[in-house]
Amino acid sequence: MNYRPENPLVVQSDRTILLEVNNEKFTEARNLLCSFAELERSPEHIHTYRISPLSLWNSAAAGHDPNGIISALEELSKYPVPQNVIYEIENWMSRWGALQLLPHKDGYVLRSSSASLMKEVLSNKNAARYVISELGKDTALVNPAMRGHLKLELIKIGWPIEDLAGYKEGAEFNITLRDTAVSGSPFTLRTYQKLSADAFTAGGTERGGAGVICLPCGAGKTIVGIEAMRQIRKKTLILTTNTVASRQWKAELLDKTEINEDDIGEYSGEIKNIRPITIATYQILTHRKTKKSDFVHYDLFNSEDWGLIIYDEVHLLPAPVFRFTAELQSRRRLGLTATLVREDNREADVFSLIGPKKFDIPWRDLEASGWIASADCIEIRIPLNQDLEDEYAVSTDRDKFRIAAENSQKLTVLLKLLERHKGDHILVIGQYLDQLGEIARLTKAPLLTGQTSNKERQRLYQEFRDGLIPVLIVSKVANFAIDLPDANVAIEVSGLFGSRQEEAQRLGRILRPKEKNNKAYFYVLVSRNTIEEIFAQKRQLFLVEQGYKYDIELSDDIL
Repeated sequence: MNYRPENPLVVQSDRTILLEVNNEKFTEARNLLCSFAELERSPEHIHTYRISPLSLWNSAAAGHDPNGIISALEELSKYPVPQNVIYEIENWMSRWGALQLLPHKDGYVLRSSSASLMKEVLSNKNAARYVISELGKDTALVNPAMRGHLKLELIKIGWPIEDLAGYKEGAEFNITLRDTAVSGSPFTLRTYQKLSADAFTAGGTERGGAGVICLPCGAGKTIVGIEAMRQIRKKTLILTTNTVASRQWKAELLDKTEINEDDIGEYSGEIKNIRPITIATYQILTHRKTKKSDFVHYDLFNSEDWGLIIYDEVHLLPAPVFRFTAELQSRRRLGLTATLVREDNREADVFSLIGPKKFDIPWRDLEASGWIASADCIEIRIPLNQDLEDEYAVSTDRDKFRIAAENSQKLTVLLKLLERHKGDHILVIGQYLDQLGEIARLTKAPLLTGQTSNKERQRLYQEFRDGLIPVLIVSKVANFAIDLPDANVAIEVSGLFGSRQEEAQRLGRILRPKEKNNKAYFYVLVSRNTIEEIFAQKRQLFLVEQGYKYDIELSDDIL
């Protein structure tokens, strides 16, 4: 057996891959693994990745070659790569493109790479109900209205469809980018922003028009969306997480393009204007009077001849919008997100209905180029308040988590951190309103929650940007798109169990480039020797995969 101790990887037959952190080839190996595997655990010395069918299909859709992946694994592995792993990489990646949906005079046809594969498809009752008739041993006519539903059913049995059936053209609407933004600063696309949009549109060929772009918060995903709109030149529906995000999209469109304000409509709980560029919220689209009644605003999807639908923060896509999207497969669809991780495990639905991942780039690469701020991530472990120890010991796991999350000892550490970063722009972020209310009373800083009106939110955000408010306390509304370019310190006092997407969003709030030293600090306060430590490690997985390292400090060192 060839043993190469200088290498960082151990590839195991259960499809897990161990990565040695303290190794000269760590970064090279991590970048390789990020292209086709998913990080599962990240303790100090050994990180564990797992190969899955979905991670391999995303890799194949992005143009990665299985032979190249296998060769790189063999080059970086301490031991020979198990034969079953080599087989599974080749097998799962070969499935991408084995089933293709193509245009036909009577709608769409499903074409398979072999007659036996078509037999397997037609023998599946759930998939067969969307097939109208067989046109040959490897071809079947598909119900045009069920294009998305067929893709969902087939990915469940391990056969993703490469959708090359094309799209409705949509009504013309041209966009011109400005050379100088209205705000006065020069405006040009960054290289990765142009590459992202180009990967999505694919030069206008049938291989473009549906997919997801993954970029960190602060890297300009909105600009990527705008460039995609410019290339496609069609009427566009933009879906966002909330009204504040909608208005940020509008502000960017007016600042960076020649679009007239009258051509941009807002469709929200407050305003319902439909224009060639219409920005709507997920909340309004999923609104209905009762759980059994129809969705009141569903017709927005078909009310205009949209040529493009943009799903902002696609990792937060609500379940009803998946259903709508299954019926919208003839429209171009662009998903924008910092992370494809979904806590409901519906990543395969995003892959099938929005499209495969078209472009991503390691966050640390953007940091090295100065496009996002350099961030230090620090986890501070704090003893549990002695008065709570007995209650904690006899509580359920859920109650234990909340007791640990709301540990009053965190407040002393928080005040010390606020003192340390006096003069900085600080976000204090938490999950529990009682805890945040207590912090607001102690610090006299304003508190912003889901109950805060949109008008008040915008006022607080603007005063924070202007430096009138040095500290802003925010609940989970901070997980959604908010534009606070000067925020350079985030202190997370409590989080949502093991939510990896939430952790990524929270760090993202402070990653926009800074004018001075381009440095940011992300603190996570965790109760020591409690269940909160376990969930904190889970939350940090995605960011560790992106190259961030959490330094551990004890509260005694801070105090």
